[in-house]
Amino acid sequence: MGMPGSQRTVERLVEEHYVGLYRYAYRLTGSEADAEDLTQETFCKAQMNLSQLRATDRAKNWLFTILRNAYLHRVRTEKQQPRSLDLVGDVPDVLPEPLPDVDPDQLQQALAELPEVYRTPILLYYFEEFSYRDIAEQMDLPIGTVMSRLARAKGWLRSRLLGPDAATLGPRPRRATDGL
Repeated sequence: MGMPGSQRTVERLVEEHYVGLYRYAYRLTGSEADAEDLTQETFCKAQMNLSQLRATDRAKNWLFTILRNAYLHRVRTEKQQPRSLDLVGDVPDVLPEPLPDVDPDQLQQALAELPEVYRTPILLYYFEEFSYRDIAEQMDLPIGTVMSRLARAKGWLRSRLLGPDAATLGPRPRRATDGL
């Protein structure tokens, strides 16, 4: 199993990041069992590749990348192809005030239907509080692409959760801090 120091490092990683990784895995898969499996697989791979972790302050990004790659490998293995949201319009400019409550089960179902290339930025940005830069690094994309995918995903989720009326609202300047 390696040196005791590396065992303690893995234990610390589990203590610090299990909840966030599990939450991310659950949002990706929509299944508790699959989320548990992915989270465990992530820590197993992390333990086997601990020498690749060069800076402990980057452990969160490293672990989330391992989990995402494990998830993508499963998706490819199951022959599921991501769907495109290229035809979805931009985010509506104005939100209804106040925002209606969204049922957590409806949100999870909508996230499960969202193609992975759009789901990952949404989950990392809104649920795990990653920065645009961190998401871009993790997904190996330009920051502008991350921003575009976030905008498309928010528009799709908004229309899915709030209905078609959400897309016909008047103009308002968009901000990166706008919610779903």
